[in-house]
Order: sequence, then structure tokens, then C-alpha cells
Amino acid sequence: MKYLACHEEKVRGTFDFPIELYYVDYANPRYEMPFHWHIECEFVLVLNGVLTLSLDGESIVLTNGDCAFINGGVIHGGIPQNCIYKCVVFDMERFLQDNIICRQKFSLVLGHNANIQNKFEKGSYCANIIDAVFEAIDKEQDGYEFITTGLLFEFIGIVIQQKLYKQVTDASLKTEKRASQMKNVLRRIRNDYFLPLTLDDLALEANMAPKYFCRVFHQVTGHTPIDYLNYYRIECAAELLCSTFDNVTEIALSCGFNELSYFIKTFKRYKNITPNAYRKVRRRAIDF
Repeated sequence: MKYLACHEEKVRGTFDFPIELYYVDYANPRYEMPFHWHIECEFVLVLNGVLTLSLDGESIVLTNGDCAFINGGVIHGGIPQNCIYKCVVFDMERFLQDNIICRQKFSLVLGHNANIQNKFEKGSYCANIIDAVFEAIDKEQDGYEFITTGLLFEFIGIVIQQKLYKQVTDASLKTEKRASQMKNVLRRIRNDYFLPLTLDDLALEANMAPKYFCRVFHQVTGHTPIDYLNYYRIECAAELLCSTFDNVTEIALSCGFNELSYFIKTFKRYKNITPNAYRKVRRRAIDF
């Protein structure tokens, strides 16, 4: 069972109602959010703790009750600290496709020329709308589809009315181009993380010189390429520790680590715990 992905292509909800809710706590295999992207938009709501999100290289910090909006196509990842959070992923284009007036207005104001702001603090108008979206989907009471759709339209309406967006600048376009190049690298890491990848291999995926590639990759992800490769390998290993009965040596080898001692050392650096101890703690949390 694989949870990790850099480009998510999963169908959200149903064809007629393309929206899906995810609840994430410490027992979830994707508690820590590796960098990925999807064509749909996403709401994130922090229930407690702290969640630091990175969105195409920009960092935002969410605490209890804060919400985030993530535009489709944005490379994002998150580091939780004693955090429980929920995500709703939805295809806004599909919700708009049968409403000509709203679709035209959306394209005119928020098409390729602007991006909706990312953070909405607890108690703000938009945060309350987003909170209501989560509640409606979570309870699934009769008529929740109408309520959810209405709330999504209200959110977009308030964003346009209060101008809660920023125009795309030349610098933003440059950032988007770099992010597109980094998606190729993240895809390579996802597909071949168990192989002996080198810095030159990853730089080639981005079509950049290694030194320049390292600088751009760090700007987008906050990691050096090799550091992120090891981080991703450890996340894959952590998933296997929770979902299989393979021994630690087998898991280390399957995740690209040829030396058990180096794997354990690297695992402890990222997780502050040994692989065997991590397996015991996480399984207790899941069983509970």
C-alpha cells in the first residue's frame, strides 16, 4: 500500500461531486506531507498544533483554527508539530462547468492572471466558510451537496469581492517556471528513490547545471536535493514499517540504503527515533 506520491492523480469524490475529505493525525501514514502537487484546489484546516506549509517555496504557519487555500498545480508540503489537521481536495473547474456566468467571472478575475491568497486566520470570514465546508462534508447530512457547493461559490465570491488575491507578476511567472522544472525532479525521486541517484542525475531532470539546480531546488522546497532524496526515502521506509512485517534490513535495502547502520543513523536524524522503536510507537497509535 503506497501513500506517497509527488503527482497525485487520484479521482476525488465522485464524477458528479468531485470533492474529498482527509483527516490527518499522528497515526496517518501521511502525517508528514512530502512535496507533491495535484490539479485540484485544496483547503487545509488545523484542528490543533502547528502546521508549517511550503507552497512553491513560500512558507506559511498555521495554528489552531487557521485555514489555507492551495491553488491547483502548486508544489506543496507540510511539517506538522503535535498537529491534527484536515484537508479537502476539490476540482473547482468541475463545480463551475455548468454555470456560465460564474465560470466566466472566475476565469476573468482568477484565471491565469491572479492567485488566491494562501492563509486565512481563525475567525476571518473565509476561514469560517472553509470551516463550514469541512463540517458539511464530514457530517454528510441530507442536502450537504447543496450546502457544500453553495459554500464553495460563497468563498470564491468573497475572494473576488474583497480582492483576496494577488496579480501574477513576472517574478511569479519565473517562480512557476522553476516549479515546473522541479516537478520533473520530484517525479524522478518518487519513481526511482530506491536507486543510487546522484546530484547530476537530478540536475539533468531539471535541465540545469548542478550548482544552479541546487539553489533553485532549495528555493522551492527548503531542502538540498540529496537531503530531500534521503527525507523521501525515510518517509517511504516509515510507511513500510507501519504497513508491512518486513524486517528493518529489507526495508532499508528496498528504500535505497545499502548500509543498515547508515539507514538507522539517517532515520534517527529525520524521525528522532530508531526504526524499530518507530514501528512499535506507530502501531500502538494505529491500534488505539
